[in-house]
Amino acid sequence: MATGTVFLVGAGPGDPELLTLKAAKVLRAADVVLHDDLVGADILRLIPTTAQLISVGKRCAKKSTPQEHINQLLVHYATLGLQVVRLKGGDPFIFGRGGEELEALRQADIQVEVVPGITAALGAAAGIRVPLTHREISSTLILVTGSSQHSEHIANWPDHLPSNATIVVYMPGHDLSVLQQRLIAAEVAPETPCAIISSATSEAEQVHVTTVENLYSSPHLSAPRLLVIGEVVRFAEPNRLSQQFHQFNFSPQHAEVSPNSRESAQ
Repeated sequence: MATGTVFLVGAGPGDPELLTLKAAKVLRAADVVLHDDLVGADILRLIPTTAQLISVGKRCAKKSTPQEHINQLLVHYATLGLQVVRLKGGDPFIFGRGGEELEALRQADIQVEVVPGITAALGAAAGIRVPLTHREISSTLILVTGSSQHSEHIANWPDHLPSNATIVVYMPGHDLSVLQQRLIAAEVAPETPCAIISSATSEAEQVHVTTVENLYSSPHLSAPRLLVIGEVVRFAEPNRLSQQFHQFNFSPQHAEVSPNSRESAQ
């Protein structure tokens, strides 16, 4: 029997309309799909009913399928000659453990194809009209994660983060005071604006805009969430944000962030 192919597919940040055409095509032809919890029902409905659907969700603070077991499942189904899809939220190679799965499949001599997806940083920022780079104020984009196999990983930031950088922290956790201290230690100005985005691009999306100085007092928005830090946050669309603040009873000036204002977003 011929060995099957494994497709590492990015499902995008949440909105099913942000799924790529190629990803949809691969899903419709799948024999087996191993998917994460972050993949929405609208996307899962694209999978044929004849395909075997396996949840291998990995969520913080909840029971997760060990990565080694996921690797073994991918190899197992591929050796049966099946078309296997590993479906991940966002992009499989941006904090998606796609690299680990790629290694395991190569070692087993399994053919692999990667179908990229819109990573959460791009989808979340676009959703609130924030450009992650800008010729005048941000020429550097830094993606980091607050969750790592090595607990000290996030602490190994550069001693100095440039003032013209946009920093996006995936899975920042709830203890934002620790993250705030790391940012200040890396010489990020306290008045630098930040946006915490929860459930980006979905109907449940929530946004909180603050500054590095006030990051510690931010509300605990539900996961999945990420944090955007940098002057580009001043481009956030005020009307869109203000509609999402009513349940927290924040003062209106939190949402009045404009690219022409150089004042703090406090």
